[in-house]
Amino acid sequence: MKFNLTLLLLLLITVSLNAQIRKIPADVTDAFKARYPHAERVSWKDNLSSFEAQFILNNYEMSASFNSDGDWLHSERKLKYEELPEEVKDGFGKSKFTDWEKGSVFEITKNTEPLQYRILVKKSGVQKKYLFFDVDGKLNRESFTL
Repeated sequence: MKFNLTLLLLLLITVSLNAQIRKIPADVTDAFKARYPHAERVSWKDNLSSFEAQFILNNYEMSASFNSDGDWLHSERKLKYEELPEEVKDGFGKSKFTDWEKGSVFEITKNTEPLQYRILVKKSGVQKKYLFFDVDGKLNRESFTL
């Protein structure tokens, strides 16, 4: 019985986290429309501390986050590895992760930070990392992920 109760609780938490909790404020949707007037297939997600729009722009999958006042926080654009700047590919080629399998690649633009690129690498089902490169191809940091 305890197992079933735990399973039910986990299910309820998962469903509630994926559900839209609040209505997206007009300040947020207006700021999004002003920043990305040509966005297509827009969907919204409430992350409690911010609102995230997922959309298509110029045939790229993208996301953008805004605070509840409509201030833009950051955006991510999904790329193919081949679309990375040569400096970033060169930096990856010089890293200790070249024998790891490459996964998703994103260009990340933040409000007050320089442009960066995130590459997911996997060595096994358990060993996964995000690698963060600057525009010059310098590996600035790495972080574990699930």
